[in-house]
Amino acid sequence: QVQLVESGGGLVQAGGSLRLSCAASGRTFSRYAMGWFRQAPGKEREFVVAISWSGSTYYADSVKGRFTISRDNANNTVYLQMNSLKPEDTAAYYCAATRSVGVVLSRAYVYDYWGRGTQVTVSS
Repeated sequence: QVQLVESGGGLVQAGGSLRLSCAASGRTFSRYAMGWFRQAPGKEREFVVAISWSGSTYYADSVKGRFTISRDNANNTVYLQMNSLKPEDTAAYYCAATRSVGVVLSRAYVYDYWGRGTQVTVSS
């Protein structure tokens, strides 16, 4: 069982930055791939970025060059650094964990554990 708790969301102006954190419980964190998804009001949940257990990363085209995912296995934490934020980045951001590997990490259905989300609001 893995429990995930996101933090770091908030209100920021367009062009600003935020860093989200996802703290995971459990002793096998390093064996999980971690993903970030987001969901805006009235829209479906969408993939943002993922990092495999080995450190390979996968980004949605909409965030490439602006967002960076990293993980700290010693502290059971994954981070999402978000720069050059745009109003269209406004959404609830969710952290998720899976034992899957490869390009399927962009698919929400492969994730077994989810956090409750943290709200990011970007004003224009």
